[in-house]
Amino acid sequence: MLTTLRLTLVTVTALLAACQGEPLPLEKDAEPAPRLGAFSYVTVGVADLDAALQLWRDQFALQISATREGPDAALASLWDLPADSIRRQALVRTPGLSTGALHLVEFARPGAPVRDGAEVFDRLPKNLDVYARDLPARYEEMLAAGYEFRAPWTEMPAPGGTSFREVQMPGHDFTNIVLLEILDTDYRHSPAGYAAIGPLIIVVGDADSETRFYADILGLEQITEDLLAGPEIERMVGLPTGAGIDFRVLGDEADPMGRIEVIEYQRTGGEDRFDRARPPATGTLHAGWQVADLAALRRHLDEHGIAYQDHGSLDTIYGVGPMISLQTPAGFRIEVQEPISPKR
Repeated sequence: MLTTLRLTLVTVTALLAACQGEPLPLEKDAEPAPRLGAFSYVTVGVADLDAALQLWRDQFALQISATREGPDAALASLWDLPADSIRRQALVRTPGLSTGALHLVEFARPGAPVRDGAEVFDRLPKNLDVYARDLPARYEEMLAAGYEFRAPWTEMPAPGGTSFREVQMPGHDFTNIVLLEILDTDYRHSPAGYAAIGPLIIVVGDADSETRFYADILGLEQITEDLLAGPEIERMVGLPTGAGIDFRVLGDEADPMGRIEVIEYQRTGGEDRFDRARPPATGTLHAGWQVADLAALRRHLDEHGIAYQDHGSLDTIYGVGPMISLQTPAGFRIEVQEPISPKR
């Protein structure tokens, strides 16, 4: 429980702290990276879409902005799957927001959950953070509705004198969901008092290279960076003597949604599970951005020798337009589309 609470403190600290450093500079005379900003969506594979929607739509009252029924040849080609692999889809977002959405995909033959059997230190997409208004009331509502939590909600101080409340819950398909309330901070919420997704927490083996990729190649702003270490942290998390937790948050400083939080557990082992985070696996798989000029991003990737796959123009649930995909140094999949027609 203490490990869970401390890791959530990392998340909220990252959201509230001022920027403590600039991204590493690009090579001299290189064009600046296109600014991708907040991610548009996180793709989560599910074994049962209706069961997932009971949480995101019925309990959290998030908005379904688009659905698709039946096989999706375009999406199957994007993920190198047989054409009949996809059964149903839903794009779920906070009402009024275009960033931090959830792309829920029910597969015809779902694979193993990404996080099934995972240890604390395993490298993989880990947590989905959801902002909650009046967390004690939301907690009681969810208990009454039959949901379970890893521990009761707690309130803790954060930098700058602001306090926050948090609670963690096991979600569908072995996802881990963190509900956060940052006191005296006003976010846009659903009618039920929820907003998703804020930060997406990713555990990596090398936070430096992962951060450079997001900042220098994708143009995300580095919002904060910190190292939690010392005997208390070692005891709480179970780290070896002299180890610590290195974390950085990247995204759009003006947008609390759609951020990437990179965590490296120092001097620990852990299995690399990023290869498991591929469709048709269930659980958190990858993130996608939308940009106004995909050609500029292609040129930037070419200039820096970054491999990517060009998928041509695809008609997806996000919109219609050209798409590329690539991987971060840790192996996390990134999708980028230039929509030429609006999302449905």
